[in-house]
Amino acid sequence: MGHISKSIEVNAPLQTVYNQWTQFETFPEFMEGVEEVRQITEKKLYWRAKIGGSTKEWQADIIEQEPDRRIAWKSSVGTENAGAISFEAAGPDKTRLTLELGYEPDSVVEKVGDALGVAGHRVEGDLKRFKAFIERRGASTGAYRKSI
Repeated sequence: MGHISKSIEVNAPLQTVYNQWTQFETFPEFMEGVEEVRQITEKKLYWRAKIGGSTKEWQADIIEQEPDRRIAWKSSVGTENAGAISFEAAGPDKTRLTLELGYEPDSVVEKVGDALGVAGHRVEGDLKRFKAFIERRGASTGAYRKSI
C-alpha cells in the first residue's frame, strides 16, 4: 500500500479551515482529478475521480471526526484508500493541516505513477489549492461540527 504524508500552513483561523474541510462536496473545486464528492449520510461519502487516466469510484466511511482537530476515513466500497487529516492552530490566524493517506494502486499506470511520486505531488497540489481557496474566500462555505 502506498503512503503519503503532507502538511501545509493556511493563513486562516483553525475553526474556519476545519469548517471548510467538512464541506466535502466542494472538494472538486480544489482537488485535481476529483469529479464528484457526495455526502450520502453524515458518515458516508461517495467519490468519483480520474486516477491514472481511469475513472474510479468508491465509498468512504468517516470513522473519526473531532471538530477542529481530526477527520479520518476508510473506503468501504471500490478503490481502496484510508487516511486522516489533522488541524492544529499555528497562531491566531494560521492553521497547520497534516494529511496522511494510504492507498492501493491497482493498474500498471498507477503503480508506475506511485513509483515516480505522482500521487504525492497531486496531494501537495491539492493542499496548496485548498489553501488558496480558503484564503481567497476568507470564510467557510458551511460547517459540520458534530463528533463521530
